[in-house]
Amino acid sequence: MQNKKSRADAAAVRVIKKYPNRRLYDTSSSSYITLAEVKQLVMQREPFQVQDAKTADDITRSILLQIILEEEANGSPMFSSEALANIIRFYGNAMQGFMGGHIERGVATAMELQSRLGEQAKQFTPDMWMQFMAGQNPMAQGVTQGMEQSRAMWSQMQEQMLQAWGLKK
Repeated sequence: MQNKKSRADAAAVRVIKKYPNRRLYDTSSSSYITLAEVKQLVMQREPFQVQDAKTADDITRSILLQIILEEEANGSPMFSSEALANIIRFYGNAMQGFMGGHIERGVATAMELQSRLGEQAKQFTPDMWMQFMAGQNPMAQGVTQGMEQSRAMWSQMQEQMLQAWGLKK
């Protein structure tokens, strides 16, 4: 039973092939697509995989990084130069594996919070929005508590790293 489901899941994944001329070919629609259209697939949570057309290697991560790079270059960036430099510093470090998982959990938590806020916001009246913005709403207090927990977790991690590196006792 598990094998059948895995095959069905694999068949549901949209395959996009990247050619040497940097064009992306969507095998589902039998047409070339742009990076903006790949971003739309991400936004719609549609499962896909990008493969190198010659080698069939999975290059999805590099395409996603390319989308992030374009987003960072256009408009208002999400990451400061210092944040990016700190991420780079984790590569090759003993904390690299821990940090990747930690960032992933943090982003998942933010996505869950955004989803919950979106669902609850549908029921807000103008008066409720005024209370929320003033911080008097229990939901706003929950958001603040979540942010405080995240900050405390980052501080604890930073302390552990400084101790591991011998920079703090």
